[in-house]
Amino acid sequence: MTFNDNARVGGNTAKRRGGGVAVAGGGIAGIGALAVLLFSLFTGTDLSGLLGGGGIPAQPGSGGGEAIANCQTGADANANDDCRLAAASVNIDQFWAATVEGYRKPQLIIVDGSTSTQCGTASNATGPFYCPPEETVYVDPTFFALLRERFDATAGPLAQLYVLAHEYGHHVQNITGLMERYPNNGTGPDSNGVRTELQADCFAGAWVAAAGDQLDEDGTPYLQQPTQQQIADALNAAASVGDDHIQQESGQGVNPESWTHGSSEQRQRWFEAGREGGVGACDTFAVSGGSL
Repeated sequence: MTFNDNARVGGNTAKRRGGGVAVAGGGIAGIGALAVLLFSLFTGTDLSGLLGGGGIPAQPGSGGGEAIANCQTGADANANDDCRLAAASVNIDQFWAATVEGYRKPQLIIVDGSTSTQCGTASNATGPFYCPPEETVYVDPTFFALLRERFDATAGPLAQLYVLAHEYGHHVQNITGLMERYPNNGTGPDSNGVRTELQADCFAGAWVAAAGDQLDEDGTPYLQQPTQQQIADALNAAASVGDDHIQQESGQGVNPESWTHGSSEQRQRWFEAGREGGVGACDTFAVSGGSL
């Protein structure tokens, strides 16, 4: 998605934290490595040992972080991945504040290299993730650059914001009690884990549909309406992180009993369900396994 150049995004509360070496370093090559990265993207599983390179995680208690520099306008957000994510957090928070009574904002941390969290190390090898006990979303934007530069993936603006909105969806699940009501009960196509992830995809789609309606303090929309190409880019990202696609790309057979996030088709379909039907269409826990 494209920000309006004159939109004011300086009110974001995103912080930069880290200082370690990015884990996904030199020597990464081939589609197997891409599959590992894609798996890490939405699982929060550190598979850096399979990628080579090595990293030095930041020490715990390294501080709350610094504000994102040079991120005041929509033009700044269009020019820079870090600012794009920080600016989008303002829009996403505004959307959920109008949707969920008592909504409280998560903290967004833009990871520089790597940093320690209560949920493990955050880096470009673990991919973006949400840490419930901290109510914090962690994103290392170099992950998107890595996909673009080394693997000929677009990882375009809306694909990036879909990933961010998905993690904010987990925050909504946490603060509304959905995570507690439907705890992790293992893997499989009908598991709570798959339902949780598909609902977060649906929440992301609902936000995309309404993103152009959120206004800055001067009444300027933060974002322009997405183009069809941008929607296609987001759907491609959703398909790329489907459990079946990841298993195929890593040379495994497709095994639904090991799924934690849902198939490519499911992830795309639930994203579109949210985009077409809004948040009310996102109750993945109310449908049968065959309807997921």
